[in-house]
Amino acid sequence: MAKVKKYNPKMNLGYTKARRGLLLYFFLTPLFLAVVLALLARDISAFGLNLIAFILFYGTAKLNTWGLANEFKYQQEKFTKAPTKPYKTMSAILMGIATLFTATIAGGESLFSGIFLASVAIVGYVLHYGLDPRTDKLENIGDVSAELVFKTLADARAKLSGIESHIQKDFRDLELREKLSLAVEKSEYIIQNIQDDPKDIRVARKFLLVYLDGLEKVTNSYMAMEESDIKGETKARLHQLLDDVEVKFDKELTRLKKNNQFDLDVNIDVLQQQIKH
Repeated sequence: MAKVKKYNPKMNLGYTKARRGLLLYFFLTPLFLAVVLALLARDISAFGLNLIAFILFYGTAKLNTWGLANEFKYQQEKFTKAPTKPYKTMSAILMGIATLFTATIAGGESLFSGIFLASVAIVGYVLHYGLDPRTDKLENIGDVSAELVFKTLADARAKLSGIESHIQKDFRDLELREKLSLAVEKSEYIIQNIQDDPKDIRVARKFLLVYLDGLEKVTNSYMAMEESDIKGETKARLHQLLDDVEVKFDKELTRLKKNNQFDLDVNIDVLQQQIKH
């Protein structure tokens, strides 16, 4: 047990979702073979027990995959809440239940042996994967309300999601699609900047609440009309609007960079004063 290497999410940021928790899926292979062999032998009792064991271990692997995905996302963000659903904890518990069932009911071992093996399985899981993150990342937030930041970012992402759903559909004007995609890309960059430094919410909240809302409404109105019903003058104004949006978003990015530069200058001045005294 001492040789078990603890899973470290920060060392696995390059892993794809398909590779997370792959180890637990390997455990399903002998159970799957047992199910197939019992079916071929027409042993209904063994088939049913092995199938239940397979389902329990599959549920364990699936919960673990979801838990690692949440943890991966949590580790990447500088400002976020801890995962609300304890998938890894549930996976550890189900691992114990699956091991107990497989050993005692499907395998015919004593209850004492089953409990012992289930305990070893749970401890091994915790040592290797750990449990779910429980601490919210709210550092470097200053005097800004965390709930305000979370709500503003969630609302902004919802608006972007609505715009992206239109872009992914049959967006008729390719030039408009390109301009809209660029606006979404810059918006996502702005949102990520705010998430990295929540104090910037004071600088960019109007952008998130007003400009993205207006852009979403314009996009919704455009998609609700037939292409033939849109007048040439209206389409020209729409193209000009998206050009103006690009300029506005660039200015917003510049403001954020200046704000970060101001914060850096202030921190340098404070440190210099501390050193002098």
